[in-house]
Amino acid sequence: MAQRTTDDQPKALPPALESMTLLVAAVIVHDKATNRVLLLQRSHNAKFAPGMWDLPVGKSEPGEPITQTAVRELHEETGLTVTPQALKVAHIIHGAWGVEAPGGFLTVVFAAHEWSGEPENREPRKHAQVQWADTHTLPPHFVNTTSDALHHYLSTGPDVTLDGW
Repeated sequence: MAQRTTDDQPKALPPALESMTLLVAAVIVHDKATNRVLLLQRSHNAKFAPGMWDLPVGKSEPGEPITQTAVRELHEETGLTVTPQALKVAHIIHGAWGVEAPGGFLTVVFAAHEWSGEPENREPRKHAQVQWADTHTLPPHFVNTTSDALHHYLSTGPDVTLDGW
């Protein structure tokens, strides 16, 4: 039996960038002891959802595992530190289209119950404020997709939301 050489392997296809789905991570930081979650309010000059409330959320970098995206974005936006092992899948959002995502987006929403640090607004040009919110009195004017994900997480547990399909 002859061994196959790497020359016999199929060549990788070029990426289909025009149809690529944007990969996004969001984090529900849930302080169960006080029944509150960490939210941020987008600045009024944000290119997406200006002035609206949202979860800490951001785009994945090429070659970055989605758990690392969640860890990085949470720290960049709020200063909180979580480990990838502390993240639990809370929700999946699959959008047909979105800002900077003509091919759609897939957001993996994680929940974290353990973190270190104190929340602060580390991106003031992108966010007006970062604050804790009681889970029973969430602010109005919340980004629809992440609001749905948060409500599903708090009431029924992990789920999938399709947006725009």
